[in-house]
Amino acid sequence: MRLSISLADFTWPDSPDGIGVRVDRIVRAADQAGLDSVFVMDHLFQIGSNGPPEHDMLEAYAALGYIAGRTERIRLGALVTAVSYRDPGLLVKSVTTLDVLSGGRAWLGIGAAWNADESAGLGLFFPPTSQRYERLEETLRIARQMWEGSEKPFHGKHYTLTRPLNVPNSLTRPHPPIMIGGQGERKTLRLVAQYADACNLFGPSVDIVAAKLAVLRGHCEAVARPYDEIEKTMVAYFYPDKSVAEQVDSFGRFAEVGIEHIVLGRPGPFVVEDFEKLAELVLAVR
Repeated sequence: MRLSISLADFTWPDSPDGIGVRVDRIVRAADQAGLDSVFVMDHLFQIGSNGPPEHDMLEAYAALGYIAGRTERIRLGALVTAVSYRDPGLLVKSVTTLDVLSGGRAWLGIGAAWNADESAGLGLFFPPTSQRYERLEETLRIARQMWEGSEKPFHGKHYTLTRPLNVPNSLTRPHPPIMIGGQGERKTLRLVAQYADACNLFGPSVDIVAAKLAVLRGHCEAVARPYDEIEKTMVAYFYPDKSVAEQVDSFGRFAEVGIEHIVLGRPGPFVVEDFEKLAELVLAVR
């Protein structure tokens, strides 16, 4: 099993002046601890499960560029990009740039978006749910085409690209891994089966995760996609006050139903001191 972290809370006692220094130290520690990836949320206001909207939040792709320059081996991505916040050509160019400048370490994490409050607050485009899913599928098609190197014009229901040129192309071949976040059974998991290299689920229980993976398996069978080609990931919490053994036992129950990669958040912001135990966890779950 692989372990990663999600940086979702940037409100430290010395914020905002200390944010840059703290993120630098944390991602360097994550790199050295052997974690697989560091993710950031694609939110512009803090979300309710982490704190009030007024708490500090960084824009995802600017933050990932900063993190790329501070690390050497750890992979980098948004968990997950809100499809309606960026047009697909620009998004693919952003992820490709991250991949090239990081030496081939980028993910494309993407989902249908949900935070209408932050979208309205900042005047962002936020169409109805059905349209966001249509746009998500078109974006996935465009991303695959651009990473294949095809400049054939794309004419979709929502997007038209007259020349989807992407130079330089990604270093990761055939493309940066595509992770679709969410666990909607009718649309999201179908898109995973058709287009993605990884799914990202959020539980919260082993039984729910097992049921979602069974649905994904069914979608894979329907499109003749090998189920084992898809990396099964989920989000969970790292608890600094729990022992390594307790947390490994919890992760093991999800591994038994098929989870291969856990992305760890934390109650409150990460601190450098967390990474000694996180390094132990990485070794314990290998």
